[in-house]
Amino acid sequence: MRIFTCTPVEFGGGADFFARDSGLLCRGFQSLGVDSRAVMPGVRNPEDEEDLIRTDYHNLESVDWWRSMNVDGVVLYAWGRPKFRKGAAAIRGAGIFLVLNQDNGGLVSPLAGARGWLEEQWIMSGQGRGIQHWLGFLKIAARGLTAGLLITDPLRAVHLRHGDVIACVSPKAAEHYRKLCHICGGNSLASRVTVIPHAVETRFRYHGSGKLRQVACIGRWSDAVQKRPGLLMDVVTRLLAEDPTVKVVIAGMPSLEMRNWHAGLADGSRQRVNLCGMMGRGELAGVLACSQVFYSPSAYESFGIAAAEALSSGCSVVAGKSVSMASFEWFVSENSGTLSDDDTVQGHLDALKAELTAWEDGGRDAFKISERWSEQLHADKVAGRILRLIRHRDETTII
Repeated sequence: MRIFTCTPVEFGGGADFFARDSGLLCRGFQSLGVDSRAVMPGVRNPEDEEDLIRTDYHNLESVDWWRSMNVDGVVLYAWGRPKFRKGAAAIRGAGIFLVLNQDNGGLVSPLAGARGWLEEQWIMSGQGRGIQHWLGFLKIAARGLTAGLLITDPLRAVHLRHGDVIACVSPKAAEHYRKLCHICGGNSLASRVTVIPHAVETRFRYHGSGKLRQVACIGRWSDAVQKRPGLLMDVVTRLLAEDPTVKVVIAGMPSLEMRNWHAGLADGSRQRVNLCGMMGRGELAGVLACSQVFYSPSAYESFGIAAAEALSSGCSVVAGKSVSMASFEWFVSENSGTLSDDDTVQGHLDALKAELTAWEDGGRDAFKISERWSEQLHADKVAGRILRLIRHRDETTII
């Protein structure tokens, strides 16, 4: 078999690219003996890995170019966006099995669920207060209910119809997409929707090294709206005060505000918080392997790769319950975490304390959590699921 992954956006093509998303899935196929390459537009850079193909963007929209690649399948990371529909059409036109990755929670249109879509627009419009938040919400909601329904959704439907498989990253996202696809293309289109999560590196696994009473937090803390470092600091401050034994590791470049917060903690609390900054992938795997709980204060996540890595490492997960955290409902479903119904400091604190108590009382099993989620999320397992879909197509065609 020869299967490529492709993203029509020019990203860097070094080791970081091949540690997640389309690059990591390419590695997953390779681990199964499949001839696989990743494809991106742009000029080749010195740091690009050897198995990355760079090409002119117009080639991605060329049936002849894709046919010349002589591949059995392509996994396209284009988010179902209308602007990339010509690339999807070219791949399908070349007779190649096409998997369309949908990196979101599924509420991409009011047609996927009007109430949930409006809730998500409120969240995505920012964390401001009063009139500014309302104005931001009304602006994006109005755009979605006019141009979105009249222009974006029909063009998105054109894009999705080119896919043999519409791959959603969580069961809840798939539920939303089935509703959308049924409206746009009936049962035929809706039946193509399936769950294919983002891949996780196989280095993230629990090997029995022992779990500390420790909470791990990983984020791009410069993004205050999405990652909510302010909420993180408030919750951790309270947790340290109420639990004298817990430790907290915070990975990711801290903001100045976070540095000042850490410096201002009382000595006993400050010593239990490791504000460790950026970490290598191996270091991160080590932190997760010895932590009991992964905590995400995020307002929204399309998937939550850090949480997926934590589950594979035998951690349980804590976050707020939200329409914009769709994957997390799945993540806690295997006796592997707690979601807070109350998206406040107290709500998140109570969820963290409940999860730590579950570990203390024997209600969590690191080996079972790691085994269950590694089987679902490791790159070779995700690649294997796609490989079976392609082979099933071929077997059906032969029959």
